[in-house]
Amino acid sequence: VLISFLHRAPNQRRMAAQNHSTVTEFILGGLTNQPELQLPFFFLFLGIYSVTMIGNLSVITLICLNAQLHTPMYYFLSSLSLLDLCYSSVITPKMLVNFVSEKNIISYAGCMSQLYFFLVFVIAESYTLTVMAYDRYVAICRPLLYNIIMSHRVCSLLVAAVYTMGLIGSTIETGLMLKLSYCEHLISYYFYDIVALVKLSCSSTHHIEITTFFLAGFNIIFTSLTIFVSYAFILSSILHIHSTEGRSKAFSTCSSHLAAVGLFYGSTTFLYLKPSTGSSLAQENVVSLFYTTGIPMLNPLIYSLRNKEVKAAMQKTLRRKLFGCKCNYSFSG
Repeated sequence: VLISFLHRAPNQRRMAAQNHSTVTEFILGGLTNQPELQLPFFFLFLGIYSVTMIGNLSVITLICLNAQLHTPMYYFLSSLSLLDLCYSSVITPKMLVNFVSEKNIISYAGCMSQLYFFLVFVIAESYTLTVMAYDRYVAICRPLLYNIIMSHRVCSLLVAAVYTMGLIGSTIETGLMLKLSYCEHLISYYFYDIVALVKLSCSSTHHIEITTFFLAGFNIIFTSLTIFVSYAFILSSILHIHSTEGRSKAFSTCSSHLAAVGLFYGSTTFLYLKPSTGSSLAQENVVSLFYTTGIPMLNPLIYSLRNKEVKAAMQKTLRRKLFGCKCNYSFSG
């Protein structure tokens, strides 16, 4: 989609800009125009959002309450769960309201605010997955130095860097969107994305499109390449492990993360780094639905159902009565 930006005709935008009036609100096309499907969709996505909230809050609480999970890997997992919870909450509540509203209208300020926070959390999630890959690299390839390299201070700095990258990237991209003039107000998508907003602009967007393309490309390519290199070293180290049990344990610690990485980067690459003729609007909506509502719901299930330590901590927590929570991470091994 972003590749298609570079081929749009700026002359058409300039002609439209001459007669446009300032847009103060946008209308969402939504998922369907059929009234009989609005209520079923409402309950479907309400269920998905409820599972997302319960799942991610459960992961955060479980890690908080169990000292054996106070390690760098679970520290980053709790951060990932927080991001999933947040970026799902930016999109889904408004979508639920639209299912039961006659008009799917949002103000210009509300649209830009939603775009800003969505980009913050999505960019931060991509860097969180990268940091988690680095953590697995250190654990498997540098086990004797793991406690020194992945100290509490280093982990805190990495998480701070993740959110900083999200804030910087979102500020730049949202700032670019604020510079545009809009002469159309109907968005074909069910939420406010850069791709949808650029299509509505009637001012010249050539430089903005190029900048946006390279920013998105940098975030996706840099983080995915870092993950790929980390796992190349991990695979090399695993192949040098002689015992079958050792190999199995090493693979099991990485399998959940690899599944999460595949889901996230598969959907984002399809949406943002593909030719415009590669898919229909319906296909884009399906993929973006999975990207914005499915992944935040699936991540806690992936990390809990495939992780023996998480399942053991869950059983332990359910067996005892707890009245307080001290979230003081003191990493050990």
